[in-house]
Amino acid sequence: MSGTLNKVMLIGHLGDEVKIHYFEGGNCIARFPLATNETYTNKQTGERVTNTDWHNIVIRNKAAEICEKYLSKGDKVYLEGRLKNRQWQGEDGNTRYTTEVHVQDFTFLSTKKESTENAQQPAGKVAQNEPVRSTTGPSGTEKPEQDDDLPF
Repeated sequence: MSGTLNKVMLIGHLGDEVKIHYFEGGNCIARFPLATNETYTNKQTGERVTNTDWHNIVIRNKAAEICEKYLSKGDKVYLEGRLKNRQWQGEDGNTRYTTEVHVQDFTFLSTKKESTENAQQPAGKVAQNEPVRSTTGPSGTEKPEQDDDLPF
């Protein structure tokens, strides 16, 4: 295969509030940590073990503003994007490296508030969870979602 692929798909919980930074010209960038968990049973002890991985998430422009407005710590989100490596000079003069997920598409799955409300509802009631979906192009600009009235 001659082509390459750099694609990341994550479902996880926000580890902190969305932090946004605005630039001259109206562009902005949002950052937040995302936690993903892996749970398994240790065969020797029978104990349930959970490992958490942390991912540095970066979202730009209109999508960043949407995330800042609607997401908060603990919310569950689905993200699609690509990995980018970045390096910089630390205050101590050492070169630092980080790997970030630059988001191109996302869907809000649940909020911490909804999770709390659902846990307190009687078993007969079901809350409506309508995912919010945004698609951004490679340049980070917002592309409108097409709504089709097709029956399939």
